[in-house]
Amino acid sequence: MPVAVVIHILSVVVWVGGMFFAYMCLRPVASTLLESPLRLPLWAQTFRRFFVWVWLAVILLPVTGHAMIVMNGGFGSVGTHVHIMVVTGYLMIALFLHVFFAPYKHLKYAVSDNDWQEAGRNLNQIRRIVGFNILLGLFTITVAAGGRYFT
Repeated sequence: MPVAVVIHILSVVVWVGGMFFAYMCLRPVASTLLESPLRLPLWAQTFRRFFVWVWLAVILLPVTGHAMIVMNGGFGSVGTHVHIMVVTGYLMIALFLHVFFAPYKHLKYAVSDNDWQEAGRNLNQIRRIVGFNILLGLFTITVAAGGRYFT
């Protein structure tokens, strides 16, 4: 159980922390300092590296989460906060899968074609979804950290 907890928490830190950094720190600086022909390839390559880690998190989080649920007696034995974490976690994964297979895919192609308008449109779509996913991730972390005290 301790190994599952550590892997679960580290996966959350990498994913949600990475989104927070990219959205709150890198995005404002990149949009201020870089023109589209530099900014958009920066994002495409940053996502390429970050999404390797997100894929790892997307695999490890459900595996460790469900393992901990089973070790605690199953869904009938865990609190409401755990049920909320499962639902919000799968919603976050669904949003990531959409980003990866739709706007990110189109962003990569637009950047390789030097189509800055199309790349910018896709980056903006990613920005909106990631912004929502950050809020969902922070909510999920709050539920995880404090849920047992409120249920």
